Amino acid sequence: MISAGEFRNGVTFELDGQAFQIVEFQHVKPGKGAAFVRTKLKNVITGATIERTFNPADKMPSAHIERRDMQYMYNDGALYYFMDTETYDQIPISSETIGDSLKFVKEEVVCKILSFKDNVFGVEPPNFVVLRVTATDPGYKGDTAQGATKPATVETGAVVKVPLFINEDEMIRIDTRVGEYMERA
Repeated sequence: MISAGEFRNGVTFELDGQAFQIVEFQHVKPGKGAAFVRTKLKNVITGATIERTFNPADKMPSAHIERRDMQYMYNDGALYYFMDTETYDQIPISSETIGDSLKFVKEEVVCKILSFKDNVFGVEPPNFVVLRVTATDPGYKGDTAQGATKPATVETGAVVKVPLFINEDEMIRIDTRVGEYMERA
């Protein structure tokens, strides 16, 4: 159990049978009346945000979000298949659940599968991946404006902005959290 007086950013707890994560919180002590905690909460399963106030003495059960390492195997159009690297069990996850999170991930990469009460609600790719550039325009001499970029398609089909000196068949490191080029690999 966690009391509202102990709220911090990133803490997860159960409210009305659902898991919420604290995005923002503020302890308010008005000149008149009792103190309260104003929060902005994000539903970890649906992604919806709500604002709610609590009495500092209110207690909520902690929500345990399970993060398991699983290897991405393949997809068949509607379902993505992941394998537990310890038990070799495979689980299918729908494309609606995954969304855009796998656009920089190729097969056999280990990802974190997020679940709450055995219901999978998301996939976290690794923070950085190394991918091959499959298509990009050549950079031309004299095209040297400060920080100039061009679009490049990587082997997963995603498009990322890269510097002008990057050519086809080069390996690049991408930060999957923001979808940006980091460096040559």
